[in-house]
Amino acid sequence: MKVFCTAALLASALGLWVPTGVAAQTDKAGAAATPQKVYRYSFRVAESNFDPAQISDIYSRTVTAHIFEAPYQYDHLARPSLVKPLTADGMPVSSADFRTWTVKIKPGIYFHSDPAFKGQKRELVAADYVYSFKRFADPAVKSPAWTWMDSTFEFLGLAELRKEALDNKQPFNYDKPIEGIQALDRYTIQFRTKNPAPRFITGALAGSDLLGAVAREVVEMYGEKIVGHPVGTGPFKLTQWRRSSFIALDRSTEYREVFYDAKPAADDAEGQALLKRFKGQRLPMLDRVEISIIEENQPRWLTFLNEQIDLLDEVPTDFISQAMPGGRVAPNLAKKGVQGYRIVRASAAYTFFNMEHPLVGGYTPERVAL
Repeated sequence: MKVFCTAALLASALGLWVPTGVAAQTDKAGAAATPQKVYRYSFRVAESNFDPAQISDIYSRTVTAHIFEAPYQYDHLARPSLVKPLTADGMPVSSADFRTWTVKIKPGIYFHSDPAFKGQKRELVAADYVYSFKRFADPAVKSPAWTWMDSTFEFLGLAELRKEALDNKQPFNYDKPIEGIQALDRYTIQFRTKNPAPRFITGALAGSDLLGAVAREVVEMYGEKIVGHPVGTGPFKLTQWRRSSFIALDRSTEYREVFYDAKPAADDAEGQALLKRFKGQRLPMLDRVEISIIEENQPRWLTFLNEQIDLLDEVPTDFISQAMPGGRVAPNLAKKGVQGYRIVRASAAYTFFNMEHPLVGGYTPERVAL
């Protein structure tokens, strides 16, 4: 099935797709093997890198969310929103004033195999999340998300630890305990914030794209090359990367047993149909994801028409009349099994002016009027 999305005026589009792509493969003897389920997609803007602490763009974060894992995740069919455990062993415990959050990590979860682990299986533990959160404060990492983390949560002692490294011009001290983020034991993490953080679970603990667990050994082994060596506990591994051109993720054969489940509302016919179709299937249900970077509208549209990608998220405005004349999928596309979705979502646009520019700048009344 092919899917594309279009949007109402002044809104962006969000697509729902059901993977059915198949790619033929052969085994070592040349015989036909079980076909792979391959999902092909395109980004309109190039990714930057795959180190959670060094990214800010939505395209890179779309990839890292499937490699790394936070303690919690969203049930995407539930309305109202519902958060459930991912690597956590149960829901978090918060203090009455929402300044202290305690999370238990489920034993027996492992990182993808990597040379950094020297041939040993590496279990996910509480200290990995402590290290991952601290990396945002490390001046050497230059994390674009540090300001957001500090202003939003104000973990006790974290800003001071960063200031200590800057003032002394020394490496960031990851081994120095701080009150705000600490491992109470092998599988228990405690977070403490300066101000109440009632939305901490949704604002931080369910963000696999930025705040999924990173192993210290991997970061220290690859150094500056960590941007191209993401090693997480998630369902996919990065197997190919041509910067600003092509990204491939393959299903991790080491991923633990996780099965599809959801809680759509009783009157949500589409959600209930998806639950009935997928309930109990082992995750991930795809073997491979291939992402091509296609920035221009016409090549993206032609790539979809030529069946080289499976989803066209946001049909280019130049081709909406060809794709969905009168609001319905064009007959020639419908015959091929293409389905279209019209989805409204919030959108914001910004225009920046250089107020020091001799032509458009200036703060006097006549210049501001320009």
